[in-house]
Amino acid sequence: MIGKLLAALMLLPAPAAVADDPYDVLVFSRTAGFRHDSIAVGTQAIRDLGAANGFSVTATEDPAVFTAAGLAGYEAVVFLNTTGDVLDNTRQAAFESYIRGGGGYVGVHAAADTEYDWPFYGQLVGAWFASHPAIQPAAVVVGDRGHAATAHLPQRWNRTDEWYNYRTNPRSTAHVLATLDESSYTGGGMGADHPHVWCKTLDAGRSFYTGGGHTQESYADPAFRAHLLGGIRYAARAANADCRPETGYTTLYNGSTSGWSQAGPGSFTNSDATLTSVGGMGLFWYSAKQFTSYSLKLDWRLAGDDNSGVFIGFPPSTDPWSAVNNGYEVQIDATDAADRTTGSVYTFKSADLAARDAALNPPGEWNTYELLVEGERLQVFLNGTKINDFTNTDPVRSLAGHIGLQNHGDGDDASFRNVRIKELGGPPADRTGPIVGLAGKCLDVAGSGTANGTKIQLYTCNGTGAQRWTVTPNGPVKALGKCLDVAGGGTANGTKAQLYTCNGSGAQNWSAQPDQTLRNPQSGRCLDVSQNNPADGQQIHIWDCLGAANQKWVLP
Repeated sequence: MIGKLLAALMLLPAPAAVADDPYDVLVFSRTAGFRHDSIAVGTQAIRDLGAANGFSVTATEDPAVFTAAGLAGYEAVVFLNTTGDVLDNTRQAAFESYIRGGGGYVGVHAAADTEYDWPFYGQLVGAWFASHPAIQPAAVVVGDRGHAATAHLPQRWNRTDEWYNYRTNPRSTAHVLATLDESSYTGGGMGADHPHVWCKTLDAGRSFYTGGGHTQESYADPAFRAHLLGGIRYAARAANADCRPETGYTTLYNGSTSGWSQAGPGSFTNSDATLTSVGGMGLFWYSAKQFTSYSLKLDWRLAGDDNSGVFIGFPPSTDPWSAVNNGYEVQIDATDAADRTTGSVYTFKSADLAARDAALNPPGEWNTYELLVEGERLQVFLNGTKINDFTNTDPVRSLAGHIGLQNHGDGDDASFRNVRIKELGGPPADRTGPIVGLAGKCLDVAGSGTANGTKIQLYTCNGTGAQRWTVTPNGPVKALGKCLDVAGGGTANGTKAQLYTCNGSGAQNWSAQPDQTLRNPQSGRCLDVSQNNPADGQQIHIWDCLGAANQKWVLP
């Protein structure tokens, strides 16, 4: 049987759309309990995936490799049907350090039946095994088809395997990619929400788990092999994804176009729960409802050097140019000027390009946007990484309104999946506490004074009211009943920061940026410790935004 299956392993899934940089994977399959007869074919399947997709594979059952030096050469470690206690305390400590420092973990099937007495491992795998019925066919419901492990799968994936019940539901700490439909088989024990595949982060590390992989036949199935490859690529940072926990979203599009309208020429094809642009320039917009404060998530993919975007904050109109002229576009474009490429608020603000480039999957692969609108503040997250933070200060425009997907023009091939939204129900709450900056010192009102014009300075943190700031998102920053103010409403480098009666002017408007700077939109400059000097009493002023240490502030 194993020989036949090894021969079948020549059926390989398609490689990544763009070749990955080479990386190294450790496959660990030690067992201290039940031993799966699929371990050998599973190991060979991963070796073949590596040969076809540019990563090297080392397979071992020797825990001696679990040292800082031994793990340092691997981008990801696969626990392939491990069972029981497979690492002693010293090896556990080394592996925990590896993960928290940025290493990757892939758990396959019985990896959840491993290390029950090690709390860190429970966090890493996401949930421990509880029980299983007999091997039988079942339907896997794929809820996220933007992740590299699931993008190739249908919405219902019918296959035969051993279906685990888990002791806890991992949804609160992990992003669930697929669930089991318990009505499609017998012996399910988790009810309507039965997670089967998920991903998560743990400190700087990445974790992917699939409940599949009990049977030898799994590893000869091209769909399961591509599923496993995607999980390895994610854990090894060859592919990016938004693996933050996700609950409370309402579907706007996942195959049905009810509530949507087309403005202007062009259109979108609708196949396999995927919208693909045709012609343009037009806009496919959700006409059924407007939104005010919300989190909008969607998956998108470009075929190549194409152009598209997501529009928000525009009034109802059959003219697509109304969205351009009255709303804001979060751009999707592989190449263009900084203020009009992927992640930018088109022509208004560039993304943090370094953060964007680190989070971006290339054309041909899926990406996930979260557009988080809180009042007139828009934060853009790409595959879970914050890449832009924009505040609307134009009284004619607003971030509240309709949302839409652009079909840019002939030859621009963009696709969208799984558009969903969570309404937030109100403006974000104010936050109160110290604002910590250069050398770990605090933003301080000199002498706890309350007179208009009192100096704002850097000072050793001491917990007094002079260092207790209330931060209003995209608005004033207050202490002692007054506001952090740019003296005289000035815009020049070196204009001093002061305490002043709150008056709603642009001199008192502050916007937190992804690089931890605090920007005054009126001047376009950032709150800065003068001369980069950490001495107590050093003047705070505004200066060109450089992202330097003397402009970074940790807000409450």
